Amino acid sequence: MSAILQARALGAGYDGVPVISGLDIEVEEGGIATIVGANGAGKTTTLRALSGVLRPVRGEILFQGESIAQLPPHEIVRRGLVMVPEGRRLFPSLTILENLELGAFQPHSKRKRADTLARVFSIFPQLEERKAQRAGTLSGGEQQMVAIGRALMSLPRVLMLDEPSLGLAPVIVQTVFTVVQELNALGITILLVEQNVRHCLSMSSQAWVLANGTVALRGTGPELLGDDNVRRAYLGM
Repeated sequence: MSAILQARALGAGYDGVPVISGLDIEVEEGGIATIVGANGAGKTTTLRALSGVLRPVRGEILFQGESIAQLPPHEIVRRGLVMVPEGRRLFPSLTILENLELGAFQPHSKRKRADTLARVFSIFPQLEERKAQRAGTLSGGEQQMVAIGRALMSLPRVLMLDEPSLGLAPVIVQTVFTVVQELNALGITILLVEQNVRHCLSMSSQAWVLANGTVALRGTGPELLGDDNVRRAYLGM
């Protein structure tokens, strides 16, 4: 497989304080990749830098072979790299349908909005049944479905999800991970940051453990699940 997304010697932080430094990852097209690590290791900062929300201070980001490190977020979305942020970030006073339609704000996605919306509703039929309901009245799991659906409206080639299972009931967590695998089967490359280490690594073809803002371990998900250091640090074993 070829790499669709690459970060090379990437450095980023906040107010002059570095959070990630010298970070190298290559996400292979068509797979599921996962970044794990302790709180403060730089996982969310990595996704924010890749998505253009946070401007890197050094290093290179390549998407489909082209540099995107200095592009604004909307241009990165237009090229097909889309993030679902931690906490969903919906517009609570807008309906499910209105939140979804906001994802199709680029000319190319706006032209295909009706078809994409039908696809989203086929993945999340409960959203179609309640499309006129305000997003702020939904449960956490339902809001996560809307957030993922909104990202799909942007027609992603790579979908990055930041802590998609955070704060959800176990039965809903299983639903979210099932949807992730279904989206991958449709041809969307997935990059996860996730605190549910066992679940996400078990289905990942690539994985990285971050420590102090750089890659400490890398391998397939099952390989890292079998690593004694990972088992002790993240699985309590």
